[in-house]
Amino acid sequence: MSETAFPVLIQGGMGVGVSGWRLARAVARTGQLGVVSGTALDVTLARRLQRGDPGGHLRRALACFPEPALAGRVLGRYFVPGGIAPGTPYRPVPRLGLRPNRARDELAVVANFAEVFLAKEGHDGPIGVNYLEKIQLATPAAVFGAMLAGADYVLMGAGIPTEIPDLLDAFAAHRPAEITVAVAGAGDDRHTIGLDPGTVLPRPAEPTRRPKLLAIVSSHVLAAYLARSPRTRPDGFVVETPVAGGHSAPPRGRPRLDAAGEPVYGPRDEADVGKVAALGLPFWLAGGYGGPGGLSRALAAGATGVQVGSAFALCRESGFDDALRRRLLRAAAAGTLEVHNDPRASPTGFPFKVARLPGTLSEPEVHERRPRLCDLGYLRTPYVRPDGALGYRCPAEPVDTYARKGGSVEEAEGRQCLCNGLTAAIGLPQHRGDGYREPALLTLGQDIAFLQGLPEDHSAADVVHRILPARESPGQGESRPGLSLDGGQTVMLQESRNPVSPR
Repeated sequence: MSETAFPVLIQGGMGVGVSGWRLARAVARTGQLGVVSGTALDVTLARRLQRGDPGGHLRRALACFPEPALAGRVLGRYFVPGGIAPGTPYRPVPRLGLRPNRARDELAVVANFAEVFLAKEGHDGPIGVNYLEKIQLATPAAVFGAMLAGADYVLMGAGIPTEIPDLLDAFAAHRPAEITVAVAGAGDDRHTIGLDPGTVLPRPAEPTRRPKLLAIVSSHVLAAYLARSPRTRPDGFVVETPVAGGHSAPPRGRPRLDAAGEPVYGPRDEADVGKVAALGLPFWLAGGYGGPGGLSRALAAGATGVQVGSAFALCRESGFDDALRRRLLRAAAAGTLEVHNDPRASPTGFPFKVARLPGTLSEPEVHERRPRLCDLGYLRTPYVRPDGALGYRCPAEPVDTYARKGGSVEEAEGRQCLCNGLTAAIGLPQHRGDGYREPALLTLGQDIAFLQGLPEDHSAADVVHRILPARESPGQGESRPGLSLDGGQTVMLQESRNPVSPR
C-alpha cells in the first residue's frame, strides 16, 4: 500500500484484548486495516506471561525488542514457566499515575511493541492501534511502544486528541514529549504525563516512522475543531453513530431515557457527513455499517470506507473467551441477544453498550454480588485533595470511599468496573485471595444485521469478503486491488484527495 493510499475497511479496535494481534493480523492479510486495542496491554501481557505464554508468541516478540535488557526485565518480572496454578491471583502491574515510574513505563512500552509486532508479523498489510483519549495517563508510553513496532495508524476516540499529532511528531524524531492530563479541581494549574524516548533506548540510526492519526468522533463540529489547525489536525476521521459498540457520546441537550432506560438520541446527535467531507480529509463511517449495503451507503455519502467492529468481535480470531463468543453467537442466531446502551455502567459517565448474557455482569444479581473494587485503575481520574496533594478516584470503587474523595454518591450509583469485567471477557479474570473470580462484562454494537450471510462460525476473512466481495481472491498478505460491491460497483483502495503534508 502506498503512503497516500487508505484502506476501504477498518476493523474496530475493541475492548480489552478483543481486538488482539491475531484478529488484526487476519484482517491485515486481506489488505484492509487490522487494528489492535491498545487498552490495558500492560496487564494482558503480564497475565499471559504469568500463564506461561502458551505458544511462545510473546517471548518471540520480546526477543525482537530493540533494547534486550529492558525486555529482559519485563520477562523476568512476569514470566512463569508452565504458568501459575489455576485460581492463583495474578501478580499486579504498576497503576497509572502522574508520578514517574520506570517499571510502569517499561511494561507499557514493551507490551504495546509486542502486540503490534505480532500483528504485523508475516505479511505487509497495514496495522493500527486504538487508544482511548480518556486514559491519558497511559498514552505516551503506549504510543511510543507501538511506534517502535512500526504501527501504521493510531486511532483515538473517547475524548478530544488535540495534542496527539505533536506527540507522534516528537516520538518520530526521538524527542521527549508530553500531553496534558485533566485533573479535577486543578484550576489553571497544568499537569502533564510524558516520556523521553532516550530513557528507553538509544537514538536509532533512522528516525522512527510516524503513523497516521485517525480521530474517532461523533460530530462534525468536533471534526471541524480538530481540522482547524495543523497542530491539532489528524490525518482522517472515523465518524461513529450511537449504535457502535463500547462507549458512545451522550445525547446533546437535556438527557432523556426511553422506556428501556436507554438514552434517547435525536437529529442533533447525527453528524453532518457533508460537513465532514468538506474538511478535505479522508473519513470512515462506523456504527451500523457492517451489514448488507453499509459500504455502498458510506461511499455514496463521500466516505473513504467504513469501520466495522462487532462482526469481527464475534469471529474466530477474536480475543473474546471462546465459550462466551459462541454463546453470543447462539443468542444472536436465536434472536434473543440484547445489547443495552446503559447510561450508568461506565465510570466515565458515557453510555456503554452491555451485551446481556447470563452469568455476566449484565445480570443485576451478578453485579450486586461483585465487591466494588478498583484494583486496575485505568479509569481512575486524578483530583486535587483539600491539602493540595493529588489523589485518584473512580465511581466504580466503594461508594463511601468515592464520596470521601469528593465524589458524589449519585455519581457512583450503578457504576461497573469495566477494567476487571472487560479483562475477564478475554479469559484473563483476576482470582481473589478469598476464591472470588471476576465475572465478565461483554460489549457489542446494537446492530447485528452483519450476521446475515456469514457462516455460523465465521472468520475475519469471511467478514472482509462479506463487506468487500472480491472478483478475485488475493494471495496471502497481498492488497486487494479491486473490490466489487453487491451492485456491481468496483472500488479501489482509496487515494487521499488531499494528502496530508509531511509534518
